[in-house]
Amino acid sequence: MFGLNPQISNIVVVLGLMQLAKKIPFEDENVLWAVRGLYILSNIVIVSLYFYVGKQIKKKNDMTTLKYVEPAAPLSGEEPKLVTTTICQYDEGQLKSLYKSQLTGMAMVGFMHLYMKYTNPLLIQSIVPLKGALEGNLMKIHFWNQPAAGDLKRPWKAAGFMGAAGGETKSDKKSVEQAEKSFRGGAKEE
Repeated sequence: MFGLNPQISNIVVVLGLMQLAKKIPFEDENVLWAVRGLYILSNIVIVSLYFYVGKQIKKKNDMTTLKYVEPAAPLSGEEPKLVTTTICQYDEGQLKSLYKSQLTGMAMVGFMHLYMKYTNPLLIQSIVPLKGALEGNLMKIHFWNQPAAGDLKRPWKAAGFMGAAGGETKSDKKSVEQAEKSFRGGAKEE
């Protein structure tokens, strides 16, 4: 959105939609069904975009090896682990997590709307996930055809809760070589 950071533009969009939602007469059945339709259409568009991206990933079938060091889970006491994969497999894994995220969001909105009778999330969740899908790294590479360089170079930084990274994924040669040397092959050393 006009060159803003995606998190900031999401806040602007959500606040704007919340103000708009106050003015929408959700008591009117026709308006309510129109907003429900917008929500359903938005999810169909998102899933269709993900399906298209999946087809593009399979079509490109990039078997370039990708090695990176995945950080250990916070407070787990585990060592960072070396991951060796292909770009195709990496992208498919990222796409799978996008599908899971979309289904989780749909379940939450469904619960809030059908069980708790909230209507505002229908409007907000019709726009924000679509915006997020169109701005995602996979979409930039496989839909908008941007080169996988700079911020789009794999592996991507994984954001945790509220945008905080759970540890940095490292793909530099030194980190990968160090992880290869310390790899124990499943044998636990005492």
